[in-house]
Amino acid sequence: QLQASGGGWVQPGGSLRLSCATSGISFSAYDMGWYRQAPGKQRELVAHITSRGTLSYAESAKGRFTISRDSAKNTVYLQMNSLKPEDTAVYYCKAANPYTSTAYWGQGTQVTVSS
Repeated sequence: QLQASGGGWVQPGGSLRLSCATSGISFSAYDMGWYRQAPGKQRELVAHITSRGTLSYAESAKGRFTISRDSAKNTVYLQMNSLKPEDTAVYYCKAANPYTSTAYWGQGTQVTVSS
C-alpha cells in the first residue's frame, strides 16, 4: 500500500512537499519514484531514489525538486520548490523492487500551480 499526500494549490514560485507512506512492503528493498501526469499527457518520471540512495531527476526537476526517503517512517518525500504552472499535474509515487520487478503505485495527489 502506498498513500500519497501533500498536494494542493500553490502560486508560482511556491513550494510543496509530497509524502508517500508505504505499508506492507520491505521499504528498504524498494526503489522509489515520483511520477506525474498532466491532462492529456503521458505519465513521466520526475525523481527517483534507489534502495541504496542513488538519486536521479528529470531535467525539468533538477535544481528545484528533491527526493528523499526515511526508512524509519517507510516514507518517501518530494520537496518541490520554485514551482511553475507547468508543474501542474497529478503526482504519483511508485515502489519497485529491482530484483523481482514487483511494483506498486500510490493513488496520486493533485498539484496545481497557478496565480
